Amino acid sequence: METEGNVPILSVSELSQALKREVEETFSYVRICGEISGFKRAASGHLYMTLKDEGAVLDGVCWRGSAGKLAVAPEDGMEVIATGRLTTYPARSKYQVVIDQMEMAGEGALLKLLEDRRKKLTDEGLFDEERKQDLPYLPEIIGVVTSPTGAVIRDILHRLADRFPRRVLLWPVLVQGKDAAEQVAKAIDGFNKFKPGDEKAPRPDLIIVARGGGSLEDLWAFNEEVVVRAAAGSDIPLISAVGHETDTTLIDFASDVRAPTPTAAAEMAVPVRIDLLAEVMEDGTRMVSAVSRIVTERATRLESLARGLPNLPRLVEESVQRLDDWSERLENGLRAWLGQRASRLAEASAGLQSPKPMIEQGVRALQSESRALQIAGRNFIKHRSDRLQNLSGLLESYSFQRTLDRGFALVKDDQDQLVRSVVALQPGKTITVELADGKARAAVTGLAHSTQRQEKPAPKAKAKTKSENKPNDKQGTLL
Repeated sequence: METEGNVPILSVSELSQALKREVEETFSYVRICGEISGFKRAASGHLYMTLKDEGAVLDGVCWRGSAGKLAVAPEDGMEVIATGRLTTYPARSKYQVVIDQMEMAGEGALLKLLEDRRKKLTDEGLFDEERKQDLPYLPEIIGVVTSPTGAVIRDILHRLADRFPRRVLLWPVLVQGKDAAEQVAKAIDGFNKFKPGDEKAPRPDLIIVARGGGSLEDLWAFNEEVVVRAAAGSDIPLISAVGHETDTTLIDFASDVRAPTPTAAAEMAVPVRIDLLAEVMEDGTRMVSAVSRIVTERATRLESLARGLPNLPRLVEESVQRLDDWSERLENGLRAWLGQRASRLAEASAGLQSPKPMIEQGVRALQSESRALQIAGRNFIKHRSDRLQNLSGLLESYSFQRTLDRGFALVKDDQDQLVRSVVALQPGKTITVELADGKARAAVTGLAHSTQRQEKPAPKAKAKTKSENKPNDKQGTLL
């Protein structure tokens, strides 16, 4: 579509795509220096951040495929040089840099990052002295983490052979570059996972992490957090020997002992064998002399003490004689005592009577009482049974049922109350008539005849006779 001035009208998407092509063609390869802020790692593995300086900010993204190849691990506040290409993000009308490579912007930035990291790890307690372990005096197996092709491993092996030959396990790693830190950390963790006593891969008694000298960038792998945390978490004592004596890395703070050089680390690991043998021989001689002197002194003291002891055989002879005397007296006294007890037992036995006649008499008495008890029980039960039958017959004769059997009836009103008089009956009321063989309900239609009971006058009280009022002369009185 065109206007009157021949200026084309573009849609938003068309304009965004045109700008995207122009930016990507013009800035297909750029190197940008800036400070990282707002860094975050997405769950997909992509990295998002902002590069900024004093006057502007630029969004940056590093896709997952490139993130694992970066020479440095991005952090907030790090000044870096990012290499990549510019592109736009039409959905938000923004432009951003797609980062393929990243490196530190200079030694000053590295030193600042190193100091910040040191403070952070110090606050976490990874460098505390309480965490450090003592080195074994004479380790059987020494694990070395270093490059297999450098002069470091040869210096360590040569110095160990001169001082005290030990078995050495080498874990080859890169000591410089983007993968060096990860390999060193895995080597430390790997040695700690070895099992003691395994013939093929026995667990080392000591670990040496070594590297030759170099610049700050060359030694940077030993400043990475993953290496520092692996060294601090090692259960095996660890010596760090990274760089020359003037070089200091963060692993030196986390290790149990820092050696100024790899050769010095080998010297710290084992003593000098000749010196150790001489020391052992000297200690052995001193020990023999000391033991001989102690034995001589103890023998002299024993002889002196023996002179002051009494004549033991004479003491024992007197005690033996006394023991024989007491043994003879004890035997005679025991024999006499047993004779007395036997005589008293015989006298007491003669006066005892046999309990058999008393038992037989008691059995006869018990049988007689048992027969009498059985007879009395039967008579008692028969008497009670007869009395119960008499009372049962008397109760039966008094029962109102027997009265009904003679032709009488029992009348109750609708409230199940006994009707004793026709006065209580009213015409139209329902009554229940109970006969000898059952009950029947009936209605009162009228009263044929009604009689009134005459109240009998109460009998008059007898007048007391003179004889009743006269007190009994035989009774006596209390007055």
